[in-house]
Amino acid sequence: MILTFTKYTIEPIHEKYAWRICDLMVANSDRLKRYFPKTLEQNLNPGLSHIFVEEKVRQYNHKEEFLFVLKEKEDHKVIGLVYIKEIDWKARQAELAYCIGYQYEGKGWMTEAVMTLSTYAFDILGLKVLQIIANESNVGSIKVAEKCGYLWKRTLRKEHTPPGEEPLDMELYELKCRLHS
Repeated sequence: MILTFTKYTIEPIHEKYAWRICDLMVANSDRLKRYFPKTLEQNLNPGLSHIFVEEKVRQYNHKEEFLFVLKEKEDHKVIGLVYIKEIDWKARQAELAYCIGYQYEGKGWMTEAVMTLSTYAFDILGLKVLQIIANESNVGSIKVAEKCGYLWKRTLRKEHTPPGEEPLDMELYELKCRLHS
């Protein structure tokens, strides 16, 4: 599955993206270290990225987690990631997590990608509920959630602990499949 938009594509994770994911992570390490510390840690060099991508391809193929890359059409650079993760197939629920390179922020591309992959999760994967978890200081992520129709549900106390920080409260947003509401 490859989804094509004006300036970028959304594609499932593939081994060929290891170097490009490494580039994305390293170039954005300061802004990703707080909310994507594990992904960043696993992509600090090309060797680690290769291991990361192999595992994500395996998880994708086994329907344990779905990682998609946003790729710029012009130079094929990986500009963002969207995860469909923490999948509970019995409850038909999952979490979406996403990040985008600083130079692509504010263009509406992540909103478009999250809308598209939310529809994919409902229509193709058969999920009923999707969640986005974001800190109140991550205004960009909250705007994406709200523009995509996700509704604030509650504050999750001490839900996420960034490296070297105290645990943070996180805000839970949900979107329910209209066919199952």
